Amino acid sequence: MAKKLSKEERKALARKAMEDRAKQPKKSAGSGFAKLDSDAKTLRGY
Repeated sequence: MAKKLSKEERKALARKAMEDRAKQPKKSAGSGFAKLDSDAKTLRGY
């Protein structure tokens, strides 16, 4: 069974995850419907 994390440990993990995301931001195809349209185009091929 997994060990329960303390509040401080969870905060540290969340902070590290946010820093990692900030270092490598995802490339967006716009926002809102433009993003949905681009995602739909990529999924149609599957």
